[in-house]
Amino acid sequence: MLLKTFGWSFAITVVGLVVAGVLWGWQGLAIVGILSILEISLSFDNAVINAGILRKMNAFWQKIFLTVGILIAVFGMRLVFPVVIVAITAKLGPIEAVKLAINDKAHYQELVTSAHPAIAAFGGMFLLMIFLDFIFEERDYKWLSWIEKPMAKMGKLDMLSVIIALVVLLVSAMTLATDVAHGGGDKTATVLLAGVAGLITYLVVGGISGYFEGKLEEDDEDDAESEAGAAAPVANGAGSAVGLAGKAAFFMFLYLEVIDASFSFDGVIGAFAITNDIFMMALGLGIGAMYIRSLTVFLVRKGTLDDYVYLEHGAHYAIGALAVILLITIRYEVSEVVTGLIGIVLIGLSFASSVVRNRREGKPGDTSGTKAEVPSGV
Repeated sequence: MLLKTFGWSFAITVVGLVVAGVLWGWQGLAIVGILSILEISLSFDNAVINAGILRKMNAFWQKIFLTVGILIAVFGMRLVFPVVIVAITAKLGPIEAVKLAINDKAHYQELVTSAHPAIAAFGGMFLLMIFLDFIFEERDYKWLSWIEKPMAKMGKLDMLSVIIALVVLLVSAMTLATDVAHGGGDKTATVLLAGVAGLITYLVVGGISGYFEGKLEEDDEDDAESEAGAAAPVANGAGSAVGLAGKAAFFMFLYLEVIDASFSFDGVIGAFAITNDIFMMALGLGIGAMYIRSLTVFLVRKGTLDDYVYLEHGAHYAIGALAVILLITIRYEVSEVVTGLIGIVLIGLSFASSVVRNRREGKPGDTSGTKAEVPSGV
């Protein structure tokens, strides 16, 4: 099971490290290895979030996420995205930006770093909305009930998460963006614009995917009622664990890719502390991204989120922490070690709490009757 799920990741790791050693020697091999570990440590909570969404999709769209999605994650976010940022910031054409990244790496790094406040504001607001919508929702299972119970009651107020996010953005722009370390000067307007863009992106993509998901579930319930006693609509319809298809799955796929992009912001920026070679960066972060996708598949296949019910809570708290850290980095430097450790600790604590709960209730592991399926051979 483990080898089958992580086989591609192991294979790509070997190939990637060999390529790094051949092209850049022992130093390049070490840098690529460090970048891979950095990406895994920073994005572990991403795998838990992805698994919670991926298990709702049918086999076809799961395979799309694990094939086309990984190409977008590796080449789009880890290679193309920094170049696009430089092109926009320096008002260069894409070819000129690529030449700059190859021939003048120091200036390229400087331009990407100067764009950090906008990147942090966009990603921070998107991730903050994910956390707020989670914490304000009424749930069957509550991990930190002393926080989650009153938050669920407050969540009955319409648009509360949007209001709080906008307040956080305003405070961040007025306090953290007035004299930033990245590029210098006042970045208030830039942070406000990028933060609002992140908020709008979340509302549009998340809202559309949620609308189609709800519509398909309603249609499935109607079919089930009209064909009383028929098992097929329930077993194969959109309301099953992996049933989302069509428009609902497409927008869910887009939502997953935007989440992955938001999670990768800190990894891409943090990678510049290790190297400013875009190809080393893409290779190292790409290997790490492969393990995150494999871990997502593992969690879905094993039904881990059903077995350990507080894992999603820990991942969302880690998302909230990452959102705050991204906003803080508009002005202050925060070590990637701190960012990674916060996520790992929160997920570790939520896992331990789940184990304690299962033992208390006499459930050693599996608390669900069935496991969600992920297409084999991926």
